[in-house]
Amino acid sequence: MTHTPVRAVFAIPGDLDTPTGGYVYDRRVLERLGAHGVEARVLPLPGSYPRPTPQDLEATRAALEGAAPGDVLLVDGLAWGAFPAAMAARVAAPIVALCHHPLGLESGLSAADSQALLASERAALARAAHVVVTSAATRETLVERLGVARGTIAVAEPGVDRAPRARGGGGTVLNLLAVGSLVPRKGYDVLVEALAPLAALAWRLRIVGALDRAPDCVADLRARIARAGLNERIELMGAAGDEDLADLYGSTDLLVSASRYEGYGMVLAEAMTRALPIVATTGGAAADTLPDGAALKVPPDDAAALGAALRIALTEPGARARLSAGAARAAEALPTWDDAAAIVARVLRDVARKERT
Repeated sequence: MTHTPVRAVFAIPGDLDTPTGGYVYDRRVLERLGAHGVEARVLPLPGSYPRPTPQDLEATRAALEGAAPGDVLLVDGLAWGAFPAAMAARVAAPIVALCHHPLGLESGLSAADSQALLASERAALARAAHVVVTSAATRETLVERLGVARGTIAVAEPGVDRAPRARGGGGTVLNLLAVGSLVPRKGYDVLVEALAPLAALAWRLRIVGALDRAPDCVADLRARIARAGLNERIELMGAAGDEDLADLYGSTDLLVSASRYEGYGMVLAEAMTRALPIVATTGGAAADTLPDGAALKVPPDDAAALGAALRIALTEPGARARLSAGAARAAEALPTWDDAAAIVARVLRDVARKERT
């Protein structure tokens, strides 16, 4: 299908190569926009978001105002959600906001900081011509909590790459894997609490994710692991590149997620493509990302329920086999990255067309 070319400027704060789900989404969509009639270039923004300095706000304003006539601005929500409405009003180019999950719902925020971010996001999103979110659950959150008009929101779920079935560890000790930056929202404190009573079982846990985003959280987690006597059982591996992460998935017997909130849950989808049995919490969109047959699902922040589900998965090979089969079936219906890029491109083209008329 051919389209009238549209010029888009993808404004992204920080380092685009950062190994987190949001940046992976940005990279993968950016790679494919050209195939769907959108000529896109990256506009780097300061990396201090969502807590920008006054100087960084001014630099962002100047960068966004510098968009050429006819450009559509696609702005990552990590920046747009924290951009003051007064400054946003000065940007002439049409804005498409990409919201991975509301900044104000990040765990570990004070009540005041949460409310301030939600207010900022509400005002900024009201300035956007359209909003792209990564799940239907996030769309409902924006409608119900931030007052965004449902008709201005498009859902573009993250895609997956097809991957070989995980081979597992092949030994008597089961390899558990958790993936995600070490920040309060990921619930690693709850995971350690859930695993502590299971120390008599044969398992080890590898946690893969950036260690530099919330140093206090990392220090607290290390202390919890030590108090539980699990230093030899739980390894904090830091961030991993694509190849290393693929190897880790391949040698995993069970994927576990204790997240308090997910805007989608890309790790869960990646695990399903490898037919991994999964134990996961249902915060945010995770409940919808995981079909019932693909995982043992428990409420977030419930260490007892998480521990009970982990005990079943660790001690019952038949349960793991059923979950693996369910994950493999669910993976067949997952979108591709081209599907995601096609939706984002359609939004950009529609906004550009409306701007021209």
